[in-house]
Amino acid sequence: MHIQNNVSLLPFNTFHIDALAHHYVEISSLDDLREVVAQKLPQKHEVLVLGGGSNVLLMHNFDGLVLKNNLSGKQVVNETEEHVYVKAASGEVWHEFVLYCIAQNYGGLENLSLIPGSVGASPIQNIGAYGAEIKDTFFELEALHLHTGKTETFALNDCHFGYRESVFKNKLKGQFFITSVTFKLSKNPVFRTDYGQIQSELDRLGVKELSVKAISDAVCNIRRSKLPDPAQIGNAGSFFKNPVIPNEQFVQLKQQYPDISAYPAERGTKIAAGWLIEKAGWKGKTLDGYGVHKNQALVLVNYGGASGEQIYQLSTDIIADIQKTFGIALEREVNKI
Repeated sequence: MHIQNNVSLLPFNTFHIDALAHHYVEISSLDDLREVVAQKLPQKHEVLVLGGGSNVLLMHNFDGLVLKNNLSGKQVVNETEEHVYVKAASGEVWHEFVLYCIAQNYGGLENLSLIPGSVGASPIQNIGAYGAEIKDTFFELEALHLHTGKTETFALNDCHFGYRESVFKNKLKGQFFITSVTFKLSKNPVFRTDYGQIQSELDRLGVKELSVKAISDAVCNIRRSKLPDPAQIGNAGSFFKNPVIPNEQFVQLKQQYPDISAYPAERGTKIAAGWLIEKAGWKGKTLDGYGVHKNQALVLVNYGGASGEQIYQLSTDIIADIQKTFGIALEREVNKI
């Protein structure tokens, strides 16, 4: 384990924000992580765990310790007639892990294809797309407490999953380093094609027989058509959550905006944040090297050289405008660091 000082985080965040980490260390094994804890470094410094860096907005230099998660490996740890339990190290690239499962014909993650980031970040955010969320296939995770060094196992109920939420974003924020995640996947998948454009894309591709690979291919095509590649244009995917509003408010908005994009939700109606932002005129808006993506209004982009403060201010302006125009409060999905 080698601790470096004043390391640029530009290569390690998909927004391509150039910020320095005062201390930086790469975690390639559990021994590396235990050594960090044994030296009491997390007690001496604020800690930021970085996987793929796909859901963070760096506001300034990080005057603490960055732990770059490079843990790797995956294996089947249990199997029944109907399910297979696949354990993946937290540093594995999420999409590569999804493709591995698809190659084995394990069902459950295909709708979550092409989401940037790491396996370890997936339960923190309870990532979701096209009608699926991590909680649907999550079995358990292992995490090491950064102060005590104790390894703990968290089952489904322990994680308190919500919409883009978990206990690791709230009560336990910053306390644990997730080391592995185990997923309960199906040998006889139930395909979800009723969300978004999946079915129409399957029709366009001429798919006659559904499979996890066909669903994944359709999802990848849709995402590539709408979302910018972080390798080409700095972004963190969806910047805002889709808000849930009371049904009474939705009925009123529907009368004023018949084309409003919405879905039934547990406690009301979920409104497509991208529709709100586009309707308010922000889609494609470009400022000085940053702005709102031309194909997907949910995505804020850095065309090069923008600061975290500039992008955050843009999000603040959008939130204020949506509140004023529609009476709806948007929440950021991306974590401000």
